[in-house]
Amino acid sequence: MGSGGRWGVAARTVCEFPGSLGFAESLGSRVGSFRPAMGLELYLDLLSQPCRAIYIFAKKNRIPFEMRTVELLKGQHLSDAFAQVNPLKKVPALKDGDFTLAESVAILLYLTRKYKVADHWYPQDLQACARVDEYLAWQHTTLRRSCLRALWHKVMFPVFLGEPVSPEMLATTLAELDVTLQLLEDKFLQNKAFLIGPHVSLADLVAITELMHPVGAGCQVFEGRPKLAAWCRRVKAAVGEDLFREAHEVILKAKDSPPADPTIKQKLMPAVLAMIQ
Repeated sequence: MGSGGRWGVAARTVCEFPGSLGFAESLGSRVGSFRPAMGLELYLDLLSQPCRAIYIFAKKNRIPFEMRTVELLKGQHLSDAFAQVNPLKKVPALKDGDFTLAESVAILLYLTRKYKVADHWYPQDLQACARVDEYLAWQHTTLRRSCLRALWHKVMFPVFLGEPVSPEMLATTLAELDVTLQLLEDKFLQNKAFLIGPHVSLADLVAITELMHPVGAGCQVFEGRPKLAAWCRRVKAAVGEDLFREAHEVILKAKDSPPADPTIKQKLMPAVLAMIQ
């Protein structure tokens, strides 16, 4: 991997010790300033599945970055300060000197190209690359939607927002997730080691971080699906068990989220409803 070796120490130092300043103070010192271009900054919340994919990818490939935590459950992504980084008011976001970028797939591809990572992540082979693109295009409105709905209907609405979800709605949501998981197996995984072929790719990384949403909600995603369970073990091994565990620590504690402050709830509710509809 072109980004390995010489970046190792920098990546560990910057990534493992994010700034202790509050978000507004930390961000405000950078947005709208005329300071010289800085290094790579990633605005993330590991509660978010695409943020987890970017975090794992950057750390696995020893890409040096400074992590700027944007706490979604506190509504920090909706602030005017963050809007100066990403007017879409969503995470993840990337800032590389004076260059900013939104959207997780765009960020992953930017990192892939800039740091010249190992070819298996996003192959140069035309058809293999097209298979990665195919999965990344498919998952936005299918697996992502199903996994988001499972997390919010099973845990986040009743626990965090204090909003009951009817048994009928929850059953429908989980049935939709089951259908989507079957599509993931039948169309993409089939009998291969990974979604695209014999090696892990961006498709696998994006898929596994999505599936950890319902896992965090207590859904037995891999039960009765031996092929998917074996694939999951291979992806974890490919990225590293410790890194995988580190990236998913937040989502695996989602069930323990304290109730939202009423003001935060009012601020978040429209965006949450739009996200999971």
